Order: sequence, then structure tokens, then C-alpha cells
Amino acid sequence: MTTLTSYLADPRPAVRLRAVMAAGTEPSTDDLELLVEQCALEPDLQVREMLTWALLRLPAEVVVPRVLRELDRPEPQARSQALHTLSKIRDGSVYPQVVARLEDLDPGVVRTAWRAAVVLVPEASRAELARALAVQLGQGDRETRLALSRALAGLGAEVVAPVLDAAAGHRNADVREHAADTERLLHDPDAGSALALERARREVALGRTRSAKG
Repeated sequence: MTTLTSYLADPRPAVRLRAVMAAGTEPSTDDLELLVEQCALEPDLQVREMLTWALLRLPAEVVVPRVLRELDRPEPQARSQALHTLSKIRDGSVYPQVVARLEDLDPGVVRTAWRAAVVLVPEASRAELARALAVQLGQGDRETRLALSRALAGLGAEVVAPVLDAAAGHRNADVREHAADTERLLHDPDAGSALALERARREVALGRTRSAKG
């Protein structure tokens, strides 16, 4: 009889997807370790999403402690997927461990930590989180900047208004521009795609200008 271990080792994503779906359909804590381990190495995004769903089907009191341990693993994917799963479980008690990952060395993990922190932050810590996120304004590529803008917008206009007002007067033009983009996204949640396209065009134009000068 083929085991879940064998299915998860199959090179075909469709096979792994069906196996994880079956595990979630008939949840058993016996599968917890296998599912968590697969999160760290699964190359397919759709399968990773299904892994999170399968973990959500198990009792949170056994899943949360096990997933928290993944935040200390050396593999960025393990940390990122753990943050994603914790954000879906929505257990606010893990917020301190999640917000600690805002200082992660891997940019992808940091972006996931932004999203997870916004979901899990206690009301009393929302302004503090906004200030911590605002430190990153103006940094990174357009994907990173849009992710940060969305995270800030997720905290709400009243919470982020002070940090955006401060950033609007920053001496760094990138910070000011990013703050303005975030302000737009805050009032128009559908502006994300337009902002990404606009920034891409600006980068291309800037690149051409530099080439002409250089």
C-alpha cells in the first residue's frame, strides 16, 4: 500500500497535490510531521497552498507549536511557509515570534512576515508595527515595495497616517514616492496593479536616461 511519504516524494506535482488533498480531507495528527516537513521543500506553489489547508484541518493546539519551530530553520522556504500558515490559523499569541521575523535576512521571508504580522497584530501594537514597517519605505524592488504598501494599507488609514505623513517629508525621494504610492493604495485597494505597472515604466525610463548619460 502506497503511503503519504511515497506520494509526497513523487516528482509529479499533481500526485503530491492529490495526496495532500486526501490528507486534509481525512485529517489525522499522524500526518502532521510529514505535512510540515513537506512545506520546507515543496517546489510547487499550489501544493504548498494545499499543505497549509491540510494543516488548518488539524487541531490548532498541535499544529501551532510544531509550525513555530519552523521559524528557526535555516531554509527560507520553511520560515516563509510557517509564517503563511500561522497567519491563516490566526492565533494572535504567536505575534511576538512572527514580528521577530521582520528582521529576517531573506527578503522573501520578510515580505511574508509583513503580511502575517498585519493579520496577527494586537490592537494595542498596531501603531508600533506601522512604525516598524515604515522604516522600509523606499527600499527594495517594485514587488517588495508593493508588498510593503499592501501591508501598511492593511493596518488601516488611521494607524498609518502618521508614518506616511512623516515619510512624505523625508529627504530621500524614494521614501517620499513610496509613501505617496502607499497613500494611493490606502484609498484605492484596486490601485496595486496600476502602481506596479507605473513603477515598472518609471524604472525603464530611468534606465534609458542613465544609459544616455553614461
